Amino acid sequence: MRATPLSSSSADTAAPSTRTFTVSGHLLMAPKAVPGLHLVATPIGNLGDITLRALETLAGVDIIACEDTRITRRLTERYGITGTLKQYHEHNAEQARPKILEKLSEGASIALVSDAGTPLISDPGFKLVREVSAAGFNVISLPGPSSVLAALAVSALPTDRFFFEGFLPSRQMARRSRLTELAAIDATLVMFESGNRVQDTLADLADIMGNRDAAICRELTKMHEEINRGSIADLAKEADGLETRGEFVLVIGPPAADAQAMTEDDLDAVLRSSLRRDSVKDAVAHAVELSGRPRRAVYARALELAKEIQSQRDSGDGED
Repeated sequence: MRATPLSSSSADTAAPSTRTFTVSGHLLMAPKAVPGLHLVATPIGNLGDITLRALETLAGVDIIACEDTRITRRLTERYGITGTLKQYHEHNAEQARPKILEKLSEGASIALVSDAGTPLISDPGFKLVREVSAAGFNVISLPGPSSVLAALAVSALPTDRFFFEGFLPSRQMARRSRLTELAAIDATLVMFESGNRVQDTLADLADIMGNRDAAICRELTKMHEEINRGSIADLAKEADGLETRGEFVLVIGPPAADAQAMTEDDLDAVLRSSLRRDSVKDAVAHAVELSGRPRRAVYARALELAKEIQSQRDSGDGED
């Protein structure tokens, strides 16, 4: 698919249905997109990050299905695209999918976009793709911007293996439980968070995975982009001064290389040794650093062993 420059004379006489877009003041004509569902990645902030192929497709399709027409219209107006925008989001997806399938059966070309980034990442698009592909229609992917990959790339953390979590639970108990499960995954973790919860999430992360390296990525590709790197513990301490406006991606480094090597018996031995001379808090900090295990789990085991040690001392059987 190739965009064709329009001469000034042809542009002046072009029919209203001509599919065009503009780049740097140049008016280009786009061919009609092939029938099917086109998954078009759009900028996560900076509108200049759109690809030429994405512009050709958005100009060439019959319908652009988007989460919020106001947000997508900013993009289409920036590039002079006068396509038909239809909403497709979490709240109307059940009603919208049959209409999209009907249009596809009539030979229509439809682009699916999210408010920002690559469709299907933390949005309801996968159900549409599943039904469209099951019905035998074309599904075409147009790769491009992704806040997950952008954050991972600038985090200065290992990228050979990563786990995308999306948004964590909003309630603290559920969030801490999920973070405890995530702590056992031997990979770099990538998660989204909202500005009004990011400080609470950092506090929970510090309590559960405090010794790991991390990066807080705010407003990626936008004017006020900000990247903060450091240990989770240090980042949590500085969270009170964190600008909470905007969108956040948190990247957490994997557990220590030897974290999986420490057995339960080894952990107990470390805790017993520390508890005989240190406080529970200090013993837990030492054991977490050595084992890489979640602080919550280590703390619970430390309390059990502290009771055993105290009972032995009370009965006169413990070591001095």
